[in-house]
Amino acid sequence: MSETESPYGPTWYAATMVAVPERRALTHDLDVDVCVIGAGLAGLTVAREVARRGWSVAVLEARQVAASASGRNSGFVSPGFSERIDAIVERVGLPRAKELWALSDGGVEYMRRQITESEMPGVLARDGRLSVRRIDDEQALIDHAAMLRVDFGAEVEAWPTDQVREMLRSPHYFQGLHSPKAFHIHPLNYALGLAAAAEKDGARIFENTSALSLDPAGIRKRVATPHGTVRARHVVLAGSTGAGEVDAPIAATVQPVSTYVAVTAPLGERLFEAVRYTGAISDTRRAGDYYRIVSDDRLMWGGRISMRGSTPWRLKAALRSDILKVYPQLEGVEIDYTWSGVMAYAVHKMPQIGELAQGYWLASAFGGHGLNTTAMAGEMIARAILEGDDRWRLFSPYELVWAGGRSGRVAAQTLLWSMQMRDSLKERLARYRDRARREADARQIRFEAERAMRKAEAERLRTEEEARRIAEQEARRLAAEEAGRAAAERARQAAEEARLAAEEATRALEQAEREREHMVRAAAEKAPQDAAEAAAAPTRQVEGHKAETAAPESAVEPVVAPEAAAAPEVVATPDVSPAPEAASPPSEGAALEKKRRRKRGSKKAEAVAPSAAGPAPDSTPCAALASNSKYFCPGGMYSNGVRRIDGEAINR
Repeated sequence: MSETESPYGPTWYAATMVAVPERRALTHDLDVDVCVIGAGLAGLTVAREVARRGWSVAVLEARQVAASASGRNSGFVSPGFSERIDAIVERVGLPRAKELWALSDGGVEYMRRQITESEMPGVLARDGRLSVRRIDDEQALIDHAAMLRVDFGAEVEAWPTDQVREMLRSPHYFQGLHSPKAFHIHPLNYALGLAAAAEKDGARIFENTSALSLDPAGIRKRVATPHGTVRARHVVLAGSTGAGEVDAPIAATVQPVSTYVAVTAPLGERLFEAVRYTGAISDTRRAGDYYRIVSDDRLMWGGRISMRGSTPWRLKAALRSDILKVYPQLEGVEIDYTWSGVMAYAVHKMPQIGELAQGYWLASAFGGHGLNTTAMAGEMIARAILEGDDRWRLFSPYELVWAGGRSGRVAAQTLLWSMQMRDSLKERLARYRDRARREADARQIRFEAERAMRKAEAERLRTEEEARRIAEQEARRLAAEEAGRAAAERARQAAEEARLAAEEATRALEQAEREREHMVRAAAEKAPQDAAEAAAAPTRQVEGHKAETAAPESAVEPVVAPEAAAAPEVVATPDVSPAPEAASPPSEGAALEKKRRRKRGSKKAEAVAPSAAGPAPDSTPCAALASNSKYFCPGGMYSNGVRRIDGEAINR
């Protein structure tokens, strides 16, 4: 696409801009309250604010509305200035620096409010800005964030390297400063919406109308154009680099600086793998990169500041190379749009805002931080015109300083190259240190991992040994418990057996006792009978003796001793043989013997009573002994094999 195909050039902004009305050039003389030269963001803001108060306003634009830097910039909206805040504090002091910061923050809020109130189409505002460092200096970032929060009340967050690299997948970045209240927009659509709002409030905008000269003298200032003259009580010069024809000395106080922008073809998920932050992104180098995601999957990338006015040859390849240096994972990316923009920088890198003469106002030099500062300057000058607000005097320490002309541009370019070289050396050193530190960290991690593995292995072995020991103890305990249970069972069985034996013995004793009692009762019952029989035994013996005496020829029969009757359980069976005399008649000696026996029998009867009571302790019933000693003791007792009757020992 060539520059001639669109008045806004081959930009992505021009390809996505909203519809705009055709605006005619000025062809007649015109009297107004305020004449604004330049339809950029600063001039349109003045026109909108003056027109909404009922003042008549004419805006003169040499080309189209926002055709220069206002419609070709990065679209970043955040508080602050192109100059570093610490340098501002050093120059004007902290109290004035705080007021200046508040004004810049007011510019941010003014734009947010205009977008909302005017319902501007196609502005595509998206919150957040992340300013990242390409050198590793975490403490400097923390100190800077603390100063902004404490001294200026800014809402900022210091992000560590890991958090930055989580959002931006590049080893080139370290720490970052996050501004959640900043945002980025489609600047061309914002400028077109602001112009429409100004026209709605009564302002008149003349495109293709160059201001050829300016006469600021007198009450009514005169601005000459090719086809008419504008007379106004107040004239606002908001043309920046385009003010040369109107006021050459003022134009000589700014340096035109070119920057370049590219927009890639749609990248889809590849873009998300590289850039996960959806806000505005820039690095802290003076000639650093700045970029953001647009149309959801395109990357808008800017950088390569230069003092030259022409577009470099092979700009697409150069910007593609810049992208791949930071994000090599986007290899093969295609570039759909490239363009350049010219910014106006003052030597002190602060805006030029103020009243040059009575009714003659200047709003210029917004390079590097233009969106919020143009809104700030436009609103502030409008208030100064309408209400006499003199806050513009806060910028008086930043005077109009000659920028050096062509020599100044050469010197600025040389300075820029030296700054880029210094930044490059610092970056390389930072990346080397970061790589060395990460390698050392990796070695330490490996060492720690190996040590942890060894410790884990030792712990595992110790745990296994402890488990084995516990298992053995448990096995022994279980064996002991089992042995105890077996012993207890055996003891129980033995006790049971003992109990049964005891019960059996008790029953046997009880049975024996019952039998003994039975025998005692039986003996007690039989004792009278035995006593009676014992008492009758002598009588029977005497009668038997008489019978034997009466019949001497008959064989002598054994006589049962009285003691035998008293002891029925002892049975005496004497071995009696027939007397040899039985074969012959009794002699005279035998008759004498019979008499003696009868006499002894009578004595024995007298001794029946004591015999019934039982034998003497040293005596044995004769019937019991007679069977062994073959002695016969009718009515007598044997003692030691000798028959005793009445204490006399006799033999049969």
